[in-house]
Amino acid sequence: QIPKDPAQRQMRKLAMLSKKFQQVHPNVLAKILKEGTLYQNEEIVVINKPYGLPVHGGPGVKNCITDVLPILAKMLENMKAEPLHLCHRLDKETTGVMVLARNKEAAERIRLLFKTRQVEKIYWAISLGDPDPAEGIVEIPIVEKEVQSHQSHYKMTLAPNYRLSPEEGKVVKIRKNRNAESAVTRYRRLARSSACSLLELQPITGVKHQIRVHLAYGLGCPILGDHKYSHWSKLAPQKLPEITLKRLKLKQSKARHLPLHLHAHRLSLPLDKRIDLVCKPPPFFQKTLEKLELDITND
Repeated sequence: QIPKDPAQRQMRKLAMLSKKFQQVHPNVLAKILKEGTLYQNEEIVVINKPYGLPVHGGPGVKNCITDVLPILAKMLENMKAEPLHLCHRLDKETTGVMVLARNKEAAERIRLLFKTRQVEKIYWAISLGDPDPAEGIVEIPIVEKEVQSHQSHYKMTLAPNYRLSPEEGKVVKIRKNRNAESAVTRYRRLARSSACSLLELQPITGVKHQIRVHLAYGLGCPILGDHKYSHWSKLAPQKLPEITLKRLKLKQSKARHLPLHLHAHRLSLPLDKRIDLVCKPPPFFQKTLEKLELDITND
């Protein structure tokens, strides 16, 4: 049965799409990626990664980007083409610019550019709430921890180097967590409305779930649809403000269907010449912007 509610219909469609990716023949998946090609030259192929498609295999994953790289290479070049190589990763729910290399040498070169932070990455995210200040840098180390709750699970979380001492309220340096990785994210608000913001984000480092953790726990503005990082101790759907629910024509009980609104918008690669790769957000992201009246031009 098809939900009457348009927002629910939209979310049902995305969930079905994610499921469909797991059921289609690898050739069909490769064709979808080919149609989403943003740029190619003799060294690289840049695709627009769809929502809900994992980059790597894992439990319950039949189809992922890595598996169809040999087929995609043949479709783009010729039957003798060597498989494309992965240069970096994006989360399953993240959409947007993804760089693949045509050969091993190019892949190693580009991976090194990512590793040495020479690639400029710009993401867009719709967040719940409004960061204060509207522009800044979050620089808090991140570590993976087990969350003890009725369902024990692992999450990335902040491992700050300083805290306030409860007795005298002074700032105290604390012992560094050996496993914590340093993490730096620049952010800038592009628009705000309906208790949400459209943020432009530049991760300077590349720690797992960095943007999601820095926004949720560092700024107190989790990404819309990020049910994992909207609470610390439990796995539960994100709680949305009344105005947001109203604009999205959504009931709180259906909030769990809301997709993650995080999009790799731009990548700037310093190869022989600097290549700027831009990818506009997927239709569901654009629709949410319209519904929430998040208009970049009139903030």
